[in-house]
Amino acid sequence: MATGMFTDKVKITIKAGDGGAGAVAFHREKYIASGGPDGGDGGKGGDIVFVVDDNLATLADFRYKRKYSAQNGEGGKGGRCNGKKGADLEIKVPRGTIIKEANSGAIMADMSKIERFVAAKGGRGGWGNVHFATPTRQTPRFAKPGVPGEEWEINLELKLLADVGLVGYPSVGKSSLISVVSQAKPKIAEYHFTTLIPNLGVVSMGEGNSFVIADIPGLIEGASDGIGLGHQFLRHVERCRLLIHIVDVSGHEGRDPIDDFNKINLELEKFNPELAKRPMIVAGNKIDMAEPEQIEKFRAYVESKGYEYYSICAPICEGTQELMNVTWNKLQSLPPIKEYEREEIPLDAILKDDNGFKITVEDGNYYIVEASWFPKVLKGIDIEDYEALQYMQRVLEKSGIFDALKEKGIQEGDIVSLYDIEFEYIP
Repeated sequence: MATGMFTDKVKITIKAGDGGAGAVAFHREKYIASGGPDGGDGGKGGDIVFVVDDNLATLADFRYKRKYSAQNGEGGKGGRCNGKKGADLEIKVPRGTIIKEANSGAIMADMSKIERFVAAKGGRGGWGNVHFATPTRQTPRFAKPGVPGEEWEINLELKLLADVGLVGYPSVGKSSLISVVSQAKPKIAEYHFTTLIPNLGVVSMGEGNSFVIADIPGLIEGASDGIGLGHQFLRHVERCRLLIHIVDVSGHEGRDPIDDFNKINLELEKFNPELAKRPMIVAGNKIDMAEPEQIEKFRAYVESKGYEYYSICAPICEGTQELMNVTWNKLQSLPPIKEYEREEIPLDAILKDDNGFKITVEDGNYYIVEASWFPKVLKGIDIEDYEALQYMQRVLEKSGIFDALKEKGIQEGDIVSLYDIEFEYIP
């Protein structure tokens, strides 16, 4: 989504560098007729690393570039010379960015507390033929290919890190409030949708105490269904520990404050039921334009629903300090800003687009399997663990690799090489 220069959701493709291929080479020296193998290993491919940059406030830099690739590792050379490692690629994102695998929606990382995240690992370099020399195989004429770098299609989603979120209809005074209680200077005018981007402000409570407040662009009825502008920013409320619901208690635009209050609460609930359970303070703004009866009627209704109510007139700071004091006191007993836990990426999402592979037979009993998707399957898996081995076996069966090995004539005791993994075949 992009409004003006504010962008808070993008889809990109990232590709780590491939490992360089191992070299097939033999020692050459004057007066030595037949030297042994001396092919060097390939270099590791570069990683894709996301890095938090606190100077960034949006994902706008991703609007024009959607593919990011790290450098491949160099191939090995003769004389047992190993290839150089490929350079890592660092991608800067604002704090609070959520990284999701696009096919499944699984959360890979929440860039709110962590500063760096390796999203795609570069492939290891392949072994040169020097590693394959045995008493019975003195001149191996094969080497291992490099491991492909991980490739992911991912969604980047920015969720603002704010303790308090201001919600309400357009032009009820959210921007006015944040401008008088913090150093934020949002654009303020008497027409709807003046605020087109979320504004963050720091409210100082003295003695080094403070909290962050977010001015969320005005919601309207139907926002959760995609009507108006507000739905584009609802995700930014999800992290907030506390909501301040601002209502124009004067109803000077011909709207009913009670009706406004109920409709916005419904939109929050429809977007995410958890938001309906979030602690909320209600602030009746524009009391200078309201009759005392209007204020009392709204106060009574809000308190009957179990919410605390405070009257304010934001432009002249009437009641604003009391509102901030109450907000600060409530925050002391509330959980910290929500962080999202990492989720496992389902196997079906990994194999969805490509489960192809290639099998090469060397020396009659050494089966080299290449499958660009396989490194992603093993991401974060300890292959020393029994359950992990069972998982890997299911992957090889589901992908058709075992069936293909049988068609190639594999026998019990033959060696299967799958990049970093080697095992004896047992039917």
